[in-house]
Amino acid sequence: MNLREKLKDKKRVVVKIGSSSLTHEETGRLNLTKMEILVRELADLHNQGKDVIVVSSGAIAVGRSAMGIRRRPEELAEKQACAAVGQARLMMIYQKLFAEYNQTAAQVLMTKYTMINAATRNNAINTFNKLFDMGAIPIVNENDTISTDEIEFGDNDTLSALVAALVDADMLILLSDIDGLFTDDPNQNPDAKFIEVVEKIDSHLEKMAKGSTGSSVGTGGMATKLTAAHIATSAGADMVIANGEDFHVIHKIMQGRNHGTLFLSDKKEGFYLDDIIQKL
Repeated sequence: MNLREKLKDKKRVVVKIGSSSLTHEETGRLNLTKMEILVRELADLHNQGKDVIVVSSGAIAVGRSAMGIRRRPEELAEKQACAAVGQARLMMIYQKLFAEYNQTAAQVLMTKYTMINAATRNNAINTFNKLFDMGAIPIVNENDTISTDEIEFGDNDTLSALVAALVDADMLILLSDIDGLFTDDPNQNPDAKFIEVVEKIDSHLEKMAKGSTGSSVGTGGMATKLTAAHIATSAGADMVIANGEDFHVIHKIMQGRNHGTLFLSDKKEGFYLDDIIQKL
């Protein structure tokens, strides 16, 4: 069997969407055409009987656009204010679009502290499970308005992998502004080779990763995506990094077609989320 064929049978799927995949490059405003395609793709996955979680960036970008701030905010309080405005707007649009397909979207805002504390982590697990039972689609984001260290250092690549581990997802799709993993930065090196499948994440692979990002709105580079891959695969999920330029890629990935870089599940005995979280 083709390695990608088994992706058709995945039951619980986490899809991470980067800011650059949701917004117009020229204005920083939401790309509503793309969002409609995204929601239709996710709704259709849900219609197939799969549990679906969306980890969506974009709150700060949407908020800064709404407030007429052209540059990327640097002051922490300004970022948090933009997030407060943007998260509400972003969620309102998700709710409206999902409702058109008779789906219910639910907002879940998390911080690193939610994960570190055993009681709040257990509450989060219970909430996710109840949302799945109710047939809702959780839309997760960092609680940027209060989560100071996460705004400065974190990103949703890591969050999506932690969420995948938290809910025992068997599939994580990271959509960003890159096609997948290359042997070098393809923007700098024309000889960089595309890597279709990664069976194990080793030190050589980690050294290859560049901590850069190609957009003015995203925060995560390839290094953060490899960190996410390490967490997700260790927890027992397969993961695909693919380009979010066209959200139709979601159903193509789930049909087992050859899109993006596939990281194979490498479940570690004695994998503890606590150990991962403490290192972040």
